[in-house]
Formats: sequence, structure tokens, C-alpha cells
Amino acid sequence: MKQVLTIRDVKQLSKNSDFNVIGIASRLTRRLDRNDNPFWDVSITDAGGDLDGKVWSGTIWWNQQGGERFPIDPDNCGFKIEGMTLGVIGRVGDFKDQLQYTFTELFILDQEKYPPENYTKRSPVKPEILEEHFKNLIAGISYGPLKNFMDAVFFKHGLWEKYHIWPAAVTLHHAYTSGLLEHSVSVALGALGMAKHYGDFKIPVNLDLITAGALLHDIGKIKAYSNSPAPKVLAPGNIIEHVTLGYGMFQKFAELENLEQDLNFAISHIILSHHGRREYGSPVLPETPEAMIVSAADDIDFKLSYWKMQFESLSPDVEITEFLPLIERRFWRGIPQK
Repeated sequence: MKQVLTIRDVKQLSKNSDFNVIGIASRLTRRLDRNDNPFWDVSITDAGGDLDGKVWSGTIWWNQQGGERFPIDPDNCGFKIEGMTLGVIGRVGDFKDQLQYTFTELFILDQEKYPPENYTKRSPVKPEILEEHFKNLIAGISYGPLKNFMDAVFFKHGLWEKYHIWPAAVTLHHAYTSGLLEHSVSVALGALGMAKHYGDFKIPVNLDLITAGALLHDIGKIKAYSNSPAPKVLAPGNIIEHVTLGYGMFQKFAELENLEQDLNFAISHIILSHHGRREYGSPVLPETPEAMIVSAADDIDFKLSYWKMQFESLSPDVEITEFLPLIERRFWRGIPQK
């Protein structure tokens, strides 16, 4: 039997290479080809990344959960395959000059022997470090009523329970366990750095609002995504979107804690404007120093995370990525550090 590779290893393979890989079934979408024959788009994920593959009509799906192996129909197997650990045999091909992965056999593995949580991608930053940063940021809020409000939101009302383990996205950035906490802490620290810099240049910036807005800007993602065990977008995330969901959640907390009206307005504006442009999902554009800074920090944190993700999936000799429509550019690896 061939060696079981990681997804990162698979992405280093060249055309016509075969592979075995184990990961979580994060997405299964049934489609029809031009001849109305069914096929599947399947995504699997492990601790190092995601792999999208085609499963053509006639491919055998095996169930070997109980030790014995027998074929199943994924349409009528009696259980949900998404979220389960799969073994995949596949081959690297190409389509329109891009590498394409075909899954030629799929195995639903024994979930106790191969628990999904063992293949869950997690933040590369240790949880205790992220939690320490988070608590220090809250402790650094100088205005007592706002500090008390933030403590109440996360700990009295239980937001922390999901916030500290939730993903920040499904595929694009921080799409892993604790990604939301990592992203929010990174945005807060980056935004505070900018705010202090511009404060030195006599632009008045409220540091407390920066901290609160940065830590709260993406709370809607708790209702937009699930984390069981791989990140997945939920219906509210598609239909309402996390910016609006987050604003609604914040208003509920503000009412429960009787937050001062001016603080409510200022933080609401940061949440609603943090994507920076209406075409990116923000109902309003950032109009205050605090909103502009949080939006800028959010944008650069996303782009740097996306840059890192792109090059982690490419061989070290690739210096420039393919064109990335999402951000309307290619990424360059840059010159080696000296």
C-alpha cells in the first residue's frame, strides 16, 4: 500500500502522480455532467490544508467503519458523510492548464480509529498565547463602562465559548479552529499599532473604541459558520452575511447591558463598515478614524493570511502565483530573507 500523504504533500505532486490521503470530508456537492451523469465535487481537509477533487460517475465509495468493507451509494447511505474522516486514493491530472485532482476511490474510515478532530486544521498560534493577548486587550481598555461591557459580552453572556474556537472563514483566511480568535486579536493589535502611530502625528484616535471594535467586528461569523469539525458556511451566513448578523448580535448585547448610546453608535459603525466598501459587503463606508483603522487592519490581515495560504500549498520554487480573481492580483513570494 502506498504511503499516506498529507494534503500539503499532495499539492507538491506533479501531473500523473498517484496519491493516498486521509482527511475530513468538508464539502460534498452532487452535480450533473453534460450527459446528465452524476459526479461529485468533494473537498477534504487535514491539519495542513484543503484539497478539492472530482469524483466521477462509477467511482466506488467504500464503508469500512465496522472493520468490514462494502460499497455504498453516497446519495442513499443513511448517514451524513460531511464531517467524517475519509481515506482517498486519487490521481493528479490537469484541466485548462491547471492541476486537477481526481478521487478514484473513497473510504469512510472507522471514526474511532481515525477521529475527525485529529485531522482538524488549527491556528498555528498556541491557544494560551491567543487567550493571553485577548485578556490583555480587554484589560487595556481604560474606560470602565466599556471594559465592563466587553467582559459581560464574552464571559457573562457566554460568547467566548464559541468565539475562541470558531473559524474566521471556510476557505479564504483563518479557516480553521480558533481562526476567529487569531484574526480578531491580530486585527486589534495591528489596529492599535496604527492608532498609536497616528496619535503621535496629532490625529485623535480613541484606543478603547479600536480595541472593542476590532474584537467585536466579526462576531457575526459565529452564526454564519459552523465548526463541526471542519468549517462550513450556514444558511444565515449565505443569506444574511456575517456583517449584518454581527450588528444584530451586538445590538442585543448593548440592550442587555444598557451600553451608552454614543458607544453603541461608534462600535456599530465599526462593525457595519469594516469591509471597507459596499461591494465587499459593508452597508456603510468607514467614516471615523477608528472605523478606517479597523477596516485597514482587517484588510491587511486577510491579505497576508491569504498570501501565506497560497504559498504554503505551492512548491518552494514557485515565486509567483496564478492570477487570483478574489483580490485581482498575483502574489509574489518576495526576495529571500537575509
